[in-house]
Amino acid sequence: MIEISILILTKNGGPIFRSCLEAVCAQTQTGKTEVIVVDSGSTDGTRETAKSFPVRLEEIPAESFHHARTRNFAATLARGKILIFLSQDATPASEVWLSTMVSNFDDPRVGAVYGRQLPKPGSSLERQDALDAIYGEVRVVKDPAHRNGLGYRFYHFSDVNAAIRRSVWEGARFPEDLRVFEDLGIAKRILDSGWKIVYEPKSAVFHSHSHTTVGLFKRYFDIGYTLKLLQIWDAPGTRKSMLAEFWKLLRNKVRRMGRRGNGQLASEGIRQDIAKSVGLFLGLNQSYLPLVLKRRLSAFRVFESKEENRGLGQSPQEQAGLSTSQSRGTLTLEPPPVGSARNGPTVGARITDGCDSHHRNTISY
Repeated sequence: MIEISILILTKNGGPIFRSCLEAVCAQTQTGKTEVIVVDSGSTDGTRETAKSFPVRLEEIPAESFHHARTRNFAATLARGKILIFLSQDATPASEVWLSTMVSNFDDPRVGAVYGRQLPKPGSSLERQDALDAIYGEVRVVKDPAHRNGLGYRFYHFSDVNAAIRRSVWEGARFPEDLRVFEDLGIAKRILDSGWKIVYEPKSAVFHSHSHTTVGLFKRYFDIGYTLKLLQIWDAPGTRKSMLAEFWKLLRNKVRRMGRRGNGQLASEGIRQDIAKSVGLFLGLNQSYLPLVLKRRLSAFRVFESKEENRGLGQSPQEQAGLSTSQSRGTLTLEPPPVGSARNGPTVGARITDGCDSHHRNTISY
């Protein structure tokens, strides 16, 4: 019986996608694991890369992709009790990424887990500071019974690197009325239903993007809109904690201004932090703005009409546009040797069946 399903959505993943699959194949984990790749119109060889690994490949038309809906569709294909959501450009940082993630479900009240995101080499100062602020080194258990004084972090969740108990996903599902930030939406549903969510820093991946100042402004405009829409902005501690975080990040960058060689980077980081704050404020108050302006300010076109959003109201198969499929077998995981610790760093099984030929120990980030 399949215990774990790793779900990866792809489109033109490039070389980093191969690194992602190599790292997945190098994992040490007991039980049977399957990897399902759902590709939406790649033209750069991503599908061929997927076919060279022991994964199941499903293809959908590019125009049918939707962040929430396509993830729900991928989950319907899965057979595992635990659903792992991994981005095509997120590379597991160690061979115990999977086993550490899954071990959190030993607690029957844990509904979901998400892991740390480490900035890739060469990331901007804004990205380094933002990821360091959101993803720290301390494991956090988010319990709806008490909010732990987490402020805005209470509902934070990222399906770039996450796991959801299948039974919990079946009851919550990614909210398909959200064009983006579907992970924030499902986290709220999970927590509000009484399940715990765990932040597990030992399940880390290398993942970061380069954003322009304008791009960050538009992204945070959509974040502000979504926080208001999901009624997270008015949740206890959200406003105060976000304001405190902003001033903390800004002070750190101002201090860097005086250091030799850091002035230009710090100055750019300050501009980007200010742009994010202005975008967030406008997104929170978008109801006062004309529709034509909101559409120009949105990074993800969240203010398009339903008629312009293709596929709304269709079944998962219809709106995912399933066209072809290829099964390349189940990834079989051998049990650990006698005496090895269940979650220790020397659990002696690797995902096998074809991964060895892909240089799993020479992963580039």
